Amino acid sequence: MATTNGNHATQTGQAEITVPNPMRDKMLQGDVASTLIIKMMSGVEAPMLAKSTGFDGIFIDMEHSQLDLTAVSQMCQAALLAGITPIVRSPTKEPFFVSRILDGGALGVVVPHIRSVKDAEDVVAAAKFAPIGRRSATGGLPQLGLRPIPAKKASTAVNQSTIVCPMIETLEALEDVEKIAAVPGVDSLLIGSSDLTAEMGIAGEFDNPRVAEAYEKVIAAYRKASIFLGCGGLTARPDLIQKFCEKGGISWVMVAADQALLYGAAKQKADFTNQINENRRTKGSS
Repeated sequence: MATTNGNHATQTGQAEITVPNPMRDKMLQGDVASTLIIKMMSGVEAPMLAKSTGFDGIFIDMEHSQLDLTAVSQMCQAALLAGITPIVRSPTKEPFFVSRILDGGALGVVVPHIRSVKDAEDVVAAAKFAPIGRRSATGGLPQLGLRPIPAKKASTAVNQSTIVCPMIETLEALEDVEKIAAVPGVDSLLIGSSDLTAEMGIAGEFDNPRVAEAYEKVIAAYRKASIFLGCGGLTARPDLIQKFCEKGGISWVMVAADQALLYGAAKQKADFTNQINENRRTKGSS
């Protein structure tokens, strides 16, 4: 029996190879997994920060950032070594991004702007190896510790550990959510609350009853399909995140973004110093 350190493949004898996915394991236990959104950071410090502060994974956002595949791969591999799950949101469903994101070390891929069952099927085709999908076979994957593993064993292990996640953020996807959730190879859905409210014509109105109705519809679909469900777009509304989690309808959450956390902390410190100066001016004029 041989086991590698970190989040690399584990081999038992010559028959079984597994790729640990901490987020997946936590969700399978019935707990809610947390992710730190990475939009601004681009180095290996990002997953180390997420690990040391208690997050279960990082959510690297290629849709709303200038991050390139090289930076994304470096952060994914650092996350593997740190023992947390790297998930990446692709800009599109195209294999050019989806397959290369996973080849670079991601344990999950999220795809936005899904509008049909066919879109979800295309994502699975790009993300999963045969016989589930049509992802091009390659060797020496970071998820396997860069080791040369026979293709059949490697494909099975990586398929099992990879979370394929179409987003539900369009009216079309919401309408067909039950069919999308049932697509073979789909492991999770992610509700994009911001874009969904925009498409509904109620942008940012998260307390609107239509939002709760949408969540209930998606929750019913993911439960029927026995997959996972993520909550996105509500980082500014922890009360709603808590509400949906307590209803037992959420498997994982996008909790906070690096950019917002840095801005908030920087603003607090700047305000502190500005207040000192304001106090001095007030005292001097009295």
